[in-house]
Amino acid sequence: MLAASTDPLTVAYDLAMLDLDGVVYVGRDPVPGAAEHLRAARATGMRSAFITNNAARPPETVAAHLSELGVPADAEDVVTSAQAAAHLLLERFGSGARVVRLGGPGLEAALLEAGLVPVAAEDDAVAVVSGYGPEVLWRDVMRIGVRVRDGLPWLASNADLTIPTEFGVAPGHGVLVETLARFTGVTPVVAGKPERPLLDETMRRVGGERPLMVGDRLDTDIEGAHNAEVDSLLVMTGVTGIAELVSARREHRPTYLSADLGGLLAPHPSPVADGSGWTVGDWHAVVEEGRLSVVGGGSVDDWWRAVAAAGWAHLDATGTVADITALRIPDAATVGR
Repeated sequence: MLAASTDPLTVAYDLAMLDLDGVVYVGRDPVPGAAEHLRAARATGMRSAFITNNAARPPETVAAHLSELGVPADAEDVVTSAQAAAHLLLERFGSGARVVRLGGPGLEAALLEAGLVPVAAEDDAVAVVSGYGPEVLWRDVMRIGVRVRDGLPWLASNADLTIPTEFGVAPGHGVLVETLARFTGVTPVVAGKPERPLLDETMRRVGGERPLMVGDRLDTDIEGAHNAEVDSLLVMTGVTGIAELVSARREHRPTYLSADLGGLLAPHPSPVADGSGWTVGDWHAVVEEGRLSVVGGGSVDDWWRAVAAAGWAHLDATGTVADITALRIPDAATVGR
């Protein structure tokens, strides 16, 4: 179940490792209130690190986008799966190693930063590294696929099947990973979430003794936090909705839950079982005849916590997901935080 914190999370933790899309922005647009909440969190002394599985853009580009949205960020605050992948390659093969790159400019920049040498598929190399890159050519995919099939070690920046774009949710690097894996019979080492190298790289670069992972996706951000053995905050501004929340398996359940990044600035009450259901603040959630309902009032954050507690308890006890058709998310403008 969800944990409790009597202190605001900005006091309980000294580093927020923030996923980007769905947490700080959606596409090119900021999540409402995100910039203000992050500035307030930074004013308390909490450090912010912005982490992304997208290996196409270098940190300078990501930081510039964040600054345009009113979120204070330098390139040193941004950590990408490309950087995590490059560090893994550096640890294994050493500085100066020649690596075949299949991906965008962010991947090449990460290799150069780590002291590695990007080369073409036909050159001598010790490994292949792949990442999302919209300009990747099929001829390169074919050549690199043959090299991997013939035994060249392969590391992938991430395995996300989808990526958000201005024209909708599109195939991500994970589709290419699956294609190459089927052709080669090889499963790559993966650096990005939900695997732990990206979170380890973030803590190595940015510091922090009490890190908190903040994300909107259960299968990358929250599972990644479990794998890295750090606490997590799930915000409901991205891809996770009620259906995904109440059906979450244990490895996909966050430590804390809030409607948005304002949850960093507040204490977190723990849901309380009271015999008939679960109570958080003035909300009471219960599952009767398989149907989840919530009555009462109070903050939207507490409403989400009550829904999660009742849904997870029902799933654990029965193995079935509660019916949520009767639920309606309360309007934050009318109930307040």
